[in-house]
Amino acid sequence: MINNKSIFANLALILTALIWGVSFVAQKAGMDFIGPFSFNAIRSILGGISLIPVIYFFKLVKEDHRTKLEKHVQHIRLAQAGISCGVALFIAMSIQQYCMLHATAGKAGFITALYIIFVPILSVFFGHKLRPNIKISIILAVIGLYLLCFKNDSGFNLYDILLLVGALFYGIHILVVNHFSKKVNAAKMSCVQFFTVGILSIPFMLIFENTTVNNVIACKIPILYAGILTCGVAYTLQIFGQKYTTPIIATLILCLESVFAVLGGAILLQETMTLKEISGCLFMISAVILSQLDWRSLTKKLQ
Repeated sequence: MINNKSIFANLALILTALIWGVSFVAQKAGMDFIGPFSFNAIRSILGGISLIPVIYFFKLVKEDHRTKLEKHVQHIRLAQAGISCGVALFIAMSIQQYCMLHATAGKAGFITALYIIFVPILSVFFGHKLRPNIKISIILAVIGLYLLCFKNDSGFNLYDILLLVGALFYGIHILVVNHFSKKVNAAKMSCVQFFTVGILSIPFMLIFENTTVNNVIACKIPILYAGILTCGVAYTLQIFGQKYTTPIIATLILCLESVFAVLGGAILLQETMTLKEISGCLFMISAVILSQLDWRSLTKKLQ
C-alpha cells in the first residue's frame, strides 16, 4: 500500500527526472567548450563539494550519540556504498557523455533510457518478481521512449552499442543505490560517489583531452548546472527517493527525464514538439501512472 513516505519519495524522483531532463541542454552546450571527461570530472567534483555544507549543517543540528565503534563501522559502509555507486556511475556517465559527440541526440536518448529494461531484468536475478502492471508499464515506457526520442531509421553503429552498454551501467547504478540507500546517509553517500566519479575521470581528462582554464570559464554555466543541480541535488534526491520505493518503480519514474528533456528543449531552445513526440510523452506518463496503481487494493475496494 502506498504511504506518505512513498509519495514523498516518488515526488523526489520526479524532481530528479526533471533536473536530469533539463541537464541534457547543459551537457550539449558544455561539449562546445571542453571534452567529455573534463566536463564529468569538474561537474562531479563540484557536485561533491556542493554537498559538504549540507552534510555539515545536518551534523550541527542533529546530536550524534554513536560510539566510536559504530562510527567506524558506518564509515566503512559509507565508503563501500559511495565507491560502488561511483564506479558504476563513472562508467555510465563517461560512455554517455563521450557518445553524445558522435551519435544523434534522439538515438542517444532512446538507447540510454533503455536502462528501464535492464533494471527489471537484473532485478529478477535478485529474486524480485514483476507484477503484471509493471510489465505493461515497461512496454508502454519503451514505446513512449521510441516515439519521443528515436528520430531516424538508420542502423546501429559502434557508438550505439557503447550507449547500450552505458544504459546497462545506469541500470546497475540504480540497483546499487537501492542496495545501499537504506543503510547509509543519502547526502554523504552522494558526496562520496561524486568524488569517486571526479577522481576516476581526471586521468582520462589528462591523457585524452587538452582542457584550458579559459575553456572551463567559458563553460561555467553548463558546468554549474550539471555540477550543483544535476549532481549535488538530483542524485541526492534519487538516493533519498529510492529508500521508500522499489527499484523498478523508481526506474519508470526516472525515465521521465526524456519527457522533461523534450519540454526543456521546447522552452529553453524554442524547439517544437511533433505529434509523434507528444504521443511519446503520453505513453511515458501513462506508464508511470500505471506502475503506481495497487491493483490488489483496487480489486478489494471494488468487490
